Amino acid sequence: MLRFLLHYGIHFLVPPLVAFLFFRPKWFKITLILWAGILIDLDHLLANPIFDPDRCSIGFHPLHSYVMVAVYLILLGFRKTRIFGLALLIHILADACDCLFLRFQL
Repeated sequence: MLRFLLHYGIHFLVPPLVAFLFFRPKWFKITLILWAGILIDLDHLLANPIFDPDRCSIGFHPLHSYVMVAVYLILLGFRKTRIFGLALLIHILADACDCLFLRFQL
């Protein structure tokens, strides 16, 4: 239950918090963009089975690969892509926490 709450809490509660704290004048629009980071889960459609609760997404799915995480970090360095990079990294953070729960069987 804690794994579920942490994973989806990061996905759905961290974006509005980040938007409100750092992008207050446009917090609602930024929240929507940050929530859109969940769209990288479309790469799960390439896996068989599509969903496996005991599989770590990081390093398994194409948009969750270490190379793509590096790309998301690079996006932070440019003003026009910063929000998108942040959205994708928040998603990766949520999935990484999930992987830690799997790894240590918490």
